[in-house]
Amino acid sequence: MDGTGSKVAADVRAPADGARAGDAPAASPQPSTGHGTHGGALQERPFVNQRDPARRLGPDGRPAVSRRAPLWADVPDEQWDDWRWQLSHRINALEELEQVLNLTEDEREGLSAPDKFRVDITPYFASLIDPDDPNDPIRRQVIPTGRELRAFTGMMEDSLAEDRHSPVPGLVHRYPDRVLMLVTTQCASYCRYCTRARIVGDPSQNFNRREHEAQLDYIRRTPQIRDVLISGGDALTLAPKLLEQVIRGLREIPHVEIIRIGSRVPVFLPQRVDDELCDMLAKYHPIWLNIHVNHPNEITPELARACDRLTRAGVPLGNQSVLLAGVNDCVHVQRDLVQKLVEIRVRPYYLYQCDLVEGAGHFRTPVGKGLEIMEGLRGHTSGYAVPTYMIDAPGGGGKIPVMPNYLISYSDHKVVLRNYEGYITTYEEPTEYTPHDKSKCWYCQHQRPEPGQKGVSALLDGDAMWIEPAGFVEIHTRGATEDHRLKDPSKWVPLGVGPIEGRPVRPALGGGEPEATQDGPARGSYGPGEEPRPAPGEPNGTANHELL
Repeated sequence: MDGTGSKVAADVRAPADGARAGDAPAASPQPSTGHGTHGGALQERPFVNQRDPARRLGPDGRPAVSRRAPLWADVPDEQWDDWRWQLSHRINALEELEQVLNLTEDEREGLSAPDKFRVDITPYFASLIDPDDPNDPIRRQVIPTGRELRAFTGMMEDSLAEDRHSPVPGLVHRYPDRVLMLVTTQCASYCRYCTRARIVGDPSQNFNRREHEAQLDYIRRTPQIRDVLISGGDALTLAPKLLEQVIRGLREIPHVEIIRIGSRVPVFLPQRVDDELCDMLAKYHPIWLNIHVNHPNEITPELARACDRLTRAGVPLGNQSVLLAGVNDCVHVQRDLVQKLVEIRVRPYYLYQCDLVEGAGHFRTPVGKGLEIMEGLRGHTSGYAVPTYMIDAPGGGGKIPVMPNYLISYSDHKVVLRNYEGYITTYEEPTEYTPHDKSKCWYCQHQRPEPGQKGVSALLDGDAMWIEPAGFVEIHTRGATEDHRLKDPSKWVPLGVGPIEGRPVRPALGGGEPEATQDGPARGSYGPGEEPRPAPGEPNGTANHELL
């Protein structure tokens, strides 16, 4: 498959005939318990929840696993499932990546650049990439290309002005009651659109215990801080004892109410989410954690189990995505993503516009693309599955929701926004953007149907005032068959719209069928809200006998 339609095996071994990939095999009947009627005892089965992604089994009856690249086929499971082994066996050199992927010339150029942003990919995450598809959505996020080296209008090194809002090294205090605490510059793998590429990935710029203590001391001396977000780099790459030392230091500060962690480790390295980590986090509640998933292919059985462990430890989970050209700039990809996130009990939180950061020009989309996606999510899926579309304001204005109160002006090259303080900022639209190719997108070609919505166009065109129910079924009750109650049109005409074609549902006063007149349908005994629809051009409502 091409582009965002790359349907990579983020699932399991080949399922048995007729079974969904990753589903648990049907439970075999159990011996009779002795309860039942004279016709024989009822056989009972233990309930197997085949919907829970964290409980899915492969055809061998073991927990489902995602694909493993041939390079690591002989690695024992004990090593493969060890997060330390995964970190120590990351691949980064062109020669190593050639053993896993069929590289393009553009990728070779990016990997050969002397000043490229750091490359490191865990074996687990590299195995999710289609080795033959240069447009694979996971591949585009972690493999550098020559396009990274090109400058673009509005490009900045520190596009969010974090350094300007940093009272001590590694601490960003932009909002009144919360701070961002950067505890490391290291990640499990490195996203090519990284906002903090100026410091992330550079071991010489890492934060140490002394700087952690300076950050904690600032928080202790600033009582208005009630919420601390731990990030980096990625805090979950820290040694377990050092990570706990940071979290404990925060929890010992009385005015710190909430501790949040932003991490992509569960996606890059789900093996890190083990019992030791979950037990440690559970000691310091309330703790919240946002993960970072950009495409449905990243939602694997391993990620599902990692999220399950965290939620069972009492850690609420959210997701922050970045809108990326060629990765997830498709409403059908985004809809599948948010629905799969909810399925693993992760609440879609933010959908970010790609920042004006160096190296990310080819990932940027117009703001209109994000608005189009949001339009395709609201109402088409559950409200709690719809994220908030955000722009992290260039120049340090903070996160700004893209909605009428904050979107001041939108031209073909610039978006003008204001933040919660009234700060005005602009976001430069990309000058080059290749629109999403629906003909090559697996998700566009296999979009989930929306039954019952065929009449929406008639509503929008003014040809109808309601959608007539379709697909009536017969109801079978105790052997008898009866029509569905909605086959009676009087049951589904919306309140206040009136009967079909202006005919009264009830007979005329005095009994009998009302007779039509030259002026139109006969007036019958209408019930409340059953008055017929006004003719085109006539007033459609009254209040106290006055036209509205």
